[in-house]
Amino acid sequence: MGTIINVAAVVLGGILGKFINGSAVKKYEATLMHALGLCTLFIGISGTLSGMLVIKDGSFETRGTMLMIFSMVLGALAGELFGIEERLTHLGERIKRAVGAAKDARFVESFMANMLVICIGAMAIIGPLQDGLTGDYSMLAAKAALDGVITLIFASTLGIGAAFAAIPLGIYQGSITLLAHVIEPYLSDLLIQDLSLMGSVLITGVGINLIFNKGIRLANMLPALLGPIIYHLFLIQFF
Repeated sequence: MGTIINVAAVVLGGILGKFINGSAVKKYEATLMHALGLCTLFIGISGTLSGMLVIKDGSFETRGTMLMIFSMVLGALAGELFGIEERLTHLGERIKRAVGAAKDARFVESFMANMLVICIGAMAIIGPLQDGLTGDYSMLAAKAALDGVITLIFASTLGIGAAFAAIPLGIYQGSITLLAHVIEPYLSDLLIQDLSLMGSVLITGVGINLIFNKGIRLANMLPALLGPIIYHLFLIQFF
């Protein structure tokens, strides 16, 4: 139920955002894009810092630096090798043609940017696990409200493509819910924290792309999310 609510909120946010896009904000699009980029950037930075900074003996220290570097470098290489960016772009193009949005030049950009934001983070892991294990979908309901607003903003600035991020969101979170009893024994609080850290780094990249239009190939960096999983499973197996 939680994922269904979440998907519905994203679709609704996309539809409302498209309506606003078509009637009110065209002349303010560049400024709104920069505002959205700043918000996304600082959401990513705050999540990254909360995962890296720890207080020890009354002073700040950092953790997870080497894990982040190795995960990002190896993840980026794997992503480039398997062409994840091109595959997801192709998926976005297929959806674009299927819904008759051929004239929407920013459809795929909107789809990709929103997908990266709403599918990455601790709530996207813990929420569906909680739903699958206990039937409690309160966290996903709260996430649905946040994702709905985020999608509305993306759709109002980049177009209706943001609404179709509901498709990978539904597959991703739905799979976690259905497999919750299989996954749960392998998930520790530290693993979830490190997954959230890597997700926040990628979200920071989304903010940079929105503000500076740098074209960072973030989808090819998605395998970096496997870094913490491999690392923690290795520790459990050998230590």
